Parts: sequence; C-alpha cells; structure tokens
Amino acid sequence: MTSSVADPSLADAGRDRIDWADAQMPVLRSIRERFAATRPLDGVTVAACLHVTAETANLVRTLLAGGARVAICAANPLSTQDDVAAALAAEDGASVHARRGEDMDAYIANVRALVETEPQVTLDDGADLLTVLHARVAGLPTGFLGGTEETTTGLVRLRSLQQSGDLACPVLAVNEAKTERLFNDHYGTGQSTLDGILRATNLLMAGRTVVILGYGITGKGVALRARGAGAQVIVCEVDPMRALEARMEGFQVMPALEAAARGEVFITVTGAPGVLTTEHFQAMADGAVLANAGHFDVEIDLPALDAVATGGMRSVLPLVTQYEIAASAGAPPRRLNLLADGRVVNLAAGQGHPAAVMDMSFATQALVTEHLVRSAVGQPGLPAGVQPVPDAIDREVAALKLHSLGVRIDRLSTAQEQYLNHWA
Repeated sequence: MTSSVADPSLADAGRDRIDWADAQMPVLRSIRERFAATRPLDGVTVAACLHVTAETANLVRTLLAGGARVAICAANPLSTQDDVAAALAAEDGASVHARRGEDMDAYIANVRALVETEPQVTLDDGADLLTVLHARVAGLPTGFLGGTEETTTGLVRLRSLQQSGDLACPVLAVNEAKTERLFNDHYGTGQSTLDGILRATNLLMAGRTVVILGYGITGKGVALRARGAGAQVIVCEVDPMRALEARMEGFQVMPALEAAARGEVFITVTGAPGVLTTEHFQAMADGAVLANAGHFDVEIDLPALDAVATGGMRSVLPLVTQYEIAASAGAPPRRLNLLADGRVVNLAAGQGHPAAVMDMSFATQALVTEHLVRSAVGQPGLPAGVQPVPDAIDREVAALKLHSLGVRIDRLSTAQEQYLNHWA
C-alpha cells in the first residue's frame, strides 16, 4: 500500500515520539504482545480515519502486530504530527495519507484513498470514513465486518443513518464505553483543552472568568480543570439535569447571552453548531478568547464572526486570530481572539490527550476490532446498527489498567454472588 506524507525524512524523529508515547501506554502494549503471539487479525484490512499522533501510531502498531493490513488518514487537518506520519509510513508498514494543514480537497482525497483499500473494518473519529463508504455506488466492500466510532459527533451521524434505515453494518460505540468516557472524555479532554489554550496564548487562568458551553461528560472535565487552575467558572447548558448538576457542583449557571457579557475565555464543547454567534460576539468584552473543544469547527459561528469584525482581522500569534469589532457611538473598538481557527483546540493548539489517557481508548479500539473479526468466524457476524462495547471488554481494559498501576482489588465470594443475584 502506498503512502502520502509531508516529509519522509522526519521518520527518525517520529519514531522517537512514538516510542515515548509507548512507554506511557502499558495497557495497549500488553494487548500488542498478545496480538503478536496469536495474530487474531491475520489478513484483515483495517482503515482508520483518526488523529495521526504518536498515541494513534501505537494503536496502528498493535493492529499490525495482530496481522492486519492498515491504512490511516487524518480525522482533522490540524491534528497530524508529520514526523509520526513519516515514521509509520517508513518503518511500520502502514499506508499513511496525512499531512498537517492539508486543505479540504486533500482531506477528501485521503479519505477516498482509504476507501480504495476495500477495508473490512473501519475505525472512525467523526464517521467521515464510514459515511463515505455508505455513499459509494458499489456499496460496502465485500466481506465488510463493521466499524468503530470514537466521538459523540460521529455517533450522532451514524444513529441518524440508522434511523433512516441506511446503516448497513454494525458499529461499536467506543465513545460510550465506560473506560472511554471516564478517561478520554473526562480526564483527557479536560486537561488537554486547557493545555491547548495555554500553549496558544500563555494566559494566566487564575482569577479569570471562564465560560464552559456544554456540561456533558467532557464539559464537566474542562470545568473541573479550569476551576483547579484558579478560574471562576460559568456553565451554560440546555439540559436541566446537567444544569442542576453544575449548580450543585458549585458552578454559576446562566444563559449563554448573559455569560457572554461576563466571560473572558469561552470554551464550546457541545457538538452543536452556532453555539456562539452574532449576539454573543456583540456582547463580549474587549480581549475575549474563543476556543472550541468540540469535534467539528461549527460551534463558534465563523461566518458570523467574520461579519461582525468590520474592523478586520489579523494573526497576532501563530494560533490566534484577532477580530476587531469597530467602534460604535461612545464605545471603543473591541478585539475578539479566536484560537486555532475554531478547530478542536486540544489537538490543533496542543498535543491532544496524554498518552496514558489514549492508552485506555486505543486498548478498547484494539479489542473491539478483534471482537468484530471473531464475531464473523463461522457465523454471520454482528447485526447492523450502533451497538455498545461489550461489558467484558470494558472490564478487561479496566483490569489491565489496574494491573499496570500495581493496584489489586477484592473479589466477591461465592456466597456474596449468590446473595446479590438471587431474587430472595
């Protein structure tokens, strides 16, 4: 399989980065060792539309160790680490189609390059790959077994496809696995979002008013980390249960328009478009910082921001674009600072989740891939539709993580199990 990367000469640096991440990913490494011995994916073609980072490279290495043929492209043009892409293409036998900053035409071409490999399993971060496969005139590839999805946004798209009766394969909802939710969404995005903002701006968070738009499992993590950094945190929500939970956790809760006049840093993490738009921009104070931690660059209304910036826009730092709202009667001009073009800030401005977090996510991805393949051996395979990750896989990942931490836990006795499972 061919590759298309920015600079093949970066392979040595990429290998060092991948090895550094691998040292912090003991769960995935233990699965890779088993895969190398048992080869559960022998001859299976896997296509992955994921963020091409050092952590993802260790998932690719694990799939290759299991016998798979692997092709990968980037799920986000600004998340690719070019040295990692070069190392994977040069040394690990994967077909890599990714380069940092690629335009939309190149992105689409890279997704289509993966489609041309006729994959049997897909790994998605946003569902682009699987939806393109469903749109093919030829239909899904022969022998297609199913896919996995890593994001809430992707699952929304796939469930919509299922509701219309057009989802023709099983998809395992990796994003909703218990270990994934706990580590990736809560701890991973919580830390890496603040990391991306600080890398881009070098702001002092202590004493600053931070507005979190969306208090799902991911928003909760961001809010907690912002409070831990000394920020005053305001939460904006549409769900009354989540809003109540935020209030009971000690956060201020109010509508987004009210928060717009009070906030200094705004972080969207909802998955919905148009969360911050014209009326919010017009209410914001001079110097407000706008960051998005959702999957797609639609939560901050970029056309609306362009429209209100009658004073023009300019790049003030490598990842900060400043929009000037011209002075009105009796008021000076105001400047709003957009980070990373509104793309997911933890990857576009930072290095994404720590390797120890992605260890859990990619361990689940590897085991779910094995599950899809094994479910089709000597039987029809899993039924079409979005499905939960089997509880046994969640428990295996959690147990492996505890073992890597040197943590032991108790077990129920036979009498306790009988008591807890008997109707009397």
